[in-house]
Amino acid sequence: MRTKSALPPKKSGRRRACVAAALALSGLLTITACGSNSSSGGGNSSSNAPTGSGANGTVGVILPETASSARWESFDKPLLQKALGDAGFAADVQNAQGDNQKFTTLADGMIAKGVKVLIIASINSEVGGAVAAKAQKAGIPTIDYDRLNLGGSSDYYVSFDNVKVGALQGQGLATALKDKPGAQVIEIEGAPTDNNATLFHDGQETVLKPLYDSGALKLVRSQAIDDWNNQKGGTTFEQILTGNGGKVDGVVAANDGLAGAVITVLKKNGLNGKVPVTGQDATVDGLKSILRGDQYMTVFKPIKEEADAAAKLAVALAKGDKASADALAVGVSKDPKGKRDVKSVLLQPQLITKTEVKQVIDAGFVKAADVCSGDVKQACTDLGIS
Repeated sequence: MRTKSALPPKKSGRRRACVAAALALSGLLTITACGSNSSSGGGNSSSNAPTGSGANGTVGVILPETASSARWESFDKPLLQKALGDAGFAADVQNAQGDNQKFTTLADGMIAKGVKVLIIASINSEVGGAVAAKAQKAGIPTIDYDRLNLGGSSDYYVSFDNVKVGALQGQGLATALKDKPGAQVIEIEGAPTDNNATLFHDGQETVLKPLYDSGALKLVRSQAIDDWNNQKGGTTFEQILTGNGGKVDGVVAANDGLAGAVITVLKKNGLNGKVPVTGQDATVDGLKSILRGDQYMTVFKPIKEEADAAAKLAVALAKGDKASADALAVGVSKDPKGKRDVKSVLLQPQLITKTEVKQVIDAGFVKAADVCSGDVKQACTDLGIS
């Protein structure tokens, strides 16, 4: 029998319908390659002063943390700064470092300064929803960025199709284990307070649950990890592995950080390279693990597309141009807690295995020099990556 997931109970309302609107998006989204994944890209800047000319005003952005993923400072921050700056706005981009009180304080400061729009990548729905309510009371439009605040009030949401992200993870693991009937699977999921983690799990279930139900695969345990904490993820995985007699044939890890923690435990047990592990975010470490054969796949989410879409939406709202905002946000996301549909920009993720690593590098998301070093240099050469 399938072990009950530690994630919140699923509701059918969490499924999201993305309206196909290529024509509408083609003139609004910039489908270009991401900037390079290097510390010189602005992600580690020590300055918290708004960037950009500010001729058209200031857009506030609050990012959630840096502990579980390098993406927020290395990618989202510089990309949002550039996109908003190019549109003539100052970008006040701050990071709450996982602290709910700091998130609220940053928002209060931006609201008091009268930002034109507030973009929120929240730590959890409660704090994000509270911030959105304060901003809207002050007449400031809000955009949920990357994570939808359940029960919130933001009129717009920009993210990737996160159910599709999870489906790609499930597809990757199913493919890797297709010749191993009855393979035992452990799932290490994201934070139960993060709606995205629930959506990733929902997507995984579309592929894996039928396999669990048929006996083609066996679920050992599915466990959510508070705060996406990689150390907790590794410790939890090790406990589950030990409790299962040291046996595991495949691991669903919700992102590359958790995948790295899982792989560390597998190495201790001589199982790395023998047990396929999923991931997400196409980080340098994740891609190197794939090239080594320790990680089976990751999910590539071109963050530049997400940042550009959020910036274009913010610009339209700052100018009071609701028609242009609606033309961009042609998707729909369900908020079951708030019993509402949220106008959304939902971008498409990509499954990356060893043979597709080159696509991520060719897109400019990461540099070949950062990935193709040390023990994976030959693997890059064999794949034509330079």
